[in-house]
Amino acid sequence: MIVFDLQCDCGCQFEGWFRDHNEFADQQKSGQLVCPDCGSNQSVRKILSPVAYQKMSSLVQEKESFELKPRGVDTEDFIDSAYNFLTVLSDYVEKNYEDVGSDFAKETLKIHYGAEKERKIRGVVTAAEEKMLKDEEIKFLKIPMFVKEDGKKQ
Repeated sequence: MIVFDLQCDCGCQFEGWFRDHNEFADQQKSGQLVCPDCGSNQSVRKILSPVAYQKMSSLVQEKESFELKPRGVDTEDFIDSAYNFLTVLSDYVEKNYEDVGSDFAKETLKIHYGAEKERKIRGVVTAAEEKMLKDEEIKFLKIPMFVKEDGKKQ
């Protein structure tokens, strides 16, 4: 699993989670990458990211340095289990949280300050919105939402 920082020509920056670089390229070519701000699927591209990542194969090769893995558990099995967990979590969030899309920051602020009733929501934020929510000390969790074979989020 890799994460790319993406940007649209409208200036919106957001994250995309992909199995590998080829999945990113395939989604970009087929127009599946959509800007959460303006809805364009024509001008989304990768930008430099301050976050480093490792390919799965390099994690498997570094068995002893993978500290999150419980002792005595095969690294490949652990990675498979983690992937399965994230898939189940992604599915749960999709089924049980209201998708507010690019209005996530706005809706979160309304809920936080009592202007809207509390409810479970999910969506996307720009880097600036993420910083603002953190500055307001609003807790939220960023998780990957997997894309199914038919192109729909899982």
